[in-house]
Amino acid sequence: MAIEPTRDDRFSFGLWTIGWQAADPFGSATRPPLDTVEAIRRLSDLGAYGVSFHDNDLFPFEATAGERQHKIDRLKAVLEETGVVVPMITTNLFTHPVFKDGGFTSNDRGVRRFALRKVIQNLDLAADLGAKTFVMWGGREGSEYDVAKDIRGALARYREAVNLLGEYVTDKGYGIKFAIEPKPNEPRGDILLPTLGHALAFIETLDRSELFGVNPETGHEQMAGLNFTHGIAQALYAGKLFHIDLNGQRGVKFDQDLAFGHGDLQNAFSLVDLLENGGPAGGPAYDGPRHFDYKPSRTEDINGVWDSAAANMRTYLLLKERAQAFRADPEVQAALAASRVAEIHEPTLNPGEGYEALLADKSAYEDFDTEAYYGGKGFGFVKLQQLFIEHLLGAR
Repeated sequence: MAIEPTRDDRFSFGLWTIGWQAADPFGSATRPPLDTVEAIRRLSDLGAYGVSFHDNDLFPFEATAGERQHKIDRLKAVLEETGVVVPMITTNLFTHPVFKDGGFTSNDRGVRRFALRKVIQNLDLAADLGAKTFVMWGGREGSEYDVAKDIRGALARYREAVNLLGEYVTDKGYGIKFAIEPKPNEPRGDILLPTLGHALAFIETLDRSELFGVNPETGHEQMAGLNFTHGIAQALYAGKLFHIDLNGQRGVKFDQDLAFGHGDLQNAFSLVDLLENGGPAGGPAYDGPRHFDYKPSRTEDINGVWDSAAANMRTYLLLKERAQAFRADPEVQAALAASRVAEIHEPTLNPGEGYEALLADKSAYEDFDTEAYYGGKGFGFVKLQQLFIEHLLGAR
């Protein structure tokens, strides 16, 4: 298998990733700004097929209509030149001071109205550029002090906002779907819709829930101490994995945004296996962009930026290759059978069986040999995991 990326791999990057100037709360920038045209040309040369951006990655918040259009025209020209596409767009509702208490859920009603107008303008741009997914990360939608935010009211305003946006794209015939991106904290002390599960539950309350899915990010779920592969499997099961952000994270701490695979490598391996193969017994795989939302380390110069961009794609392809070998290994197939992994797909109840028949079946309880599980009937999960590790390490 080739490990050099091609357009068919559908790798995409946010302009805010390779364009990050590496300023953080404790230090100023270590890199100069990166021009959009140069960024897209270099990503194209590396084999990426797509770019995404917030509106203010492309033009400043204070840009005039003419300045905004100039930046858009430059973008369109380099997209046509390189063949790079824009599969996703998002809106910055978190940098400018006006959003200090959020956009959709600010206690200030005027800010909420301003945020909606800003997003609608960006939806028009998304449609113009052919983007089919609109990601919503509510980084400022939250609080630090419980007494300062009526959460029921905030969720009602959140719902009001996204219902309006769903109505707008429907009436305009844009064919755009929305992907909510959860995060537990940072920059707010606590962010609304902090995990994938919270987002999925919220989506079911919306007027046009079919237009809304999730955009889980590796580091965001792992910041909450959760298993990213489990979360993605649930999103796929629900038919709600509309987009995905890949990066690296090492444990429950600040959002590191490392290159993909440079954090929890085992979880990255199981994730790629899931995305590509749909799980041990098949099932729905992911057919959208493999989008990298990471930050080149503050230690790097511009050469390190492009090294890190290439590293994301190369690591994904290496893990994809390892996943294919893992699934094709006869010893792995035998271990999967011994661990009864496929049996989870066999219904617990017999065809047509209800609770009365189950209660009448003595083999299900009275005659069931529970003692056989003491000192016996092991599942062999450790052996299976060792095979997983050996394939990950390239030892098989």
